[in-house]
Amino acid sequence: MSKINLILILLLIINACSKQEIKSPTIKETKQDLEVITAYKEAYNAIERGDPFFAAKKFLDAELLFPQSEWAPKSALMASYSYYLQNYYSEALENLQRYLKTYPTDKNHAYAHYLIAICYYESIEDEKRDTGPLIKSREKFNYLIENYPNSDFSLDAKFKLELINDILASKEVYLGRHYMKRGKWIAAMNRFKAVIDFYNDTIFIEEALHRLVEINYKLGLEEESQKYANILGYNYLSSEWYKKSYKVFNKNYKINQNKTIIKDKRGIVEKFKKLFD
Repeated sequence: MSKINLILILLLIINACSKQEIKSPTIKETKQDLEVITAYKEAYNAIERGDPFFAAKKFLDAELLFPQSEWAPKSALMASYSYYLQNYYSEALENLQRYLKTYPTDKNHAYAHYLIAICYYESIEDEKRDTGPLIKSREKFNYLIENYPNSDFSLDAKFKLELINDILASKEVYLGRHYMKRGKWIAAMNRFKAVIDFYNDTIFIEEALHRLVEINYKLGLEEESQKYANILGYNYLSSEWYKKSYKVFNKNYKINQNKTIIKDKRGIVEKFKKLFD
């Protein structure tokens, strides 16, 4: 889901609130009501004209002016979104956590959890060295799916989870290859087993199984090697990796640690795969 789509969703929140105000003509607006509405609308207009920094300030002003009103949680949420638009992820995350604690009964929690996950997802600077933000993003997406399965964000959360798991699996495979090149067989084995245990629905499962066939055979564990070959053959009989595993049991077979098979290309996944090759 793009930032433009997130804008549209938040505009719906704003418009819904505005319509409620229009439908209540019998309630006389106080000076404080008018101040908070004015601040809120100024912030909203700032987003429309592409000034999220000013918008964040105005949304926070609106929240402070009338902390007990229905405008307060919406303003807090919109301030977080304004930070996100500027790529101020740490400020957005801090404000989102404050929103969840301050307004525990607000109806827009699903969106807040989604935005937290997105902030972690987009704040990655070096996927090759630090996967911490990805793991936090995955945890939050899982939380969203489990607790808000019917929300507007659960479908995109599932899609993002697939991408995250592919990225994390690609790093495990990269490290496994790295250890293989240096003859660190046990360390390599652990990395490929991690793919099987945690990322078995990713595009890297076939290579991980094949590498375990290779390594176990290299260590003289032929039964273990055969076990992984059987799993690979049963599930991916037509795979190029299975063909390679079949050759392992030829006594003249030697591990080729440099060749890899590019099986699929899927947008952002391909971008990350290039980092690890």
